[in-house]
Amino acid sequence: MTARKEQDAVDLDLMRRIADDNQSAVEEMYDRFGSLVYRMAYQAMPTRADADDAVQEVFVRLWKTADRFDPKRAALVTWVMLITRRHLVDRLRRSRARITAGSMEEAAVRDERRETETVGTGMERSERFAQVMEKIAELPELQQNVVTRAYLGGQTLRQISDELETPLGTVKSALSRALVRLRERAGEEPSV
Repeated sequence: MTARKEQDAVDLDLMRRIADDNQSAVEEMYDRFGSLVYRMAYQAMPTRADADDAVQEVFVRLWKTADRFDPKRAALVTWVMLITRRHLVDRLRRSRARITAGSMEEAAVRDERRETETVGTGMERSERFAQVMEKIAELPELQQNVVTRAYLGGQTLRQISDELETPLGTVKSALSRALVRLRERAGEEPSV
């Protein structure tokens, strides 16, 4: 069995245990992905408190949708990042709608503009992230795995090599080829 298939089996087991309301599985999920989800939320949300709230909401969403996880469609880390991204975009859109819906006095309108600009920046960043994730999803499996683990999971190439049971040179080559492909594809679409 390849390292990828073994990891998929472990991930599927984890998500099944979460779907069965296994508390230790939820804790394991948080230990694995909490920092990644927080990093994404912190970059997108206007305040730290909003980021903290978003992280909690993302993990509740992950728990509620655990039975839908399919390792054939995406690696668990990719699935977690996509759910996180969708939640953050939804939250920012709701926030922006609340901000602009009310009628306020002139001073409040100035504050609203400043906050809307911050939310807009977060949404734009989140949309760019989604575009990058789509480009990553088009890469071959090993390249996807290496890029997401290195850049989004914060792992070293040595750690990735060990976890995937793949030679370090192969991991380095996969990362290099993936970055070249991503740069080429970014040049195809000016919005990325």
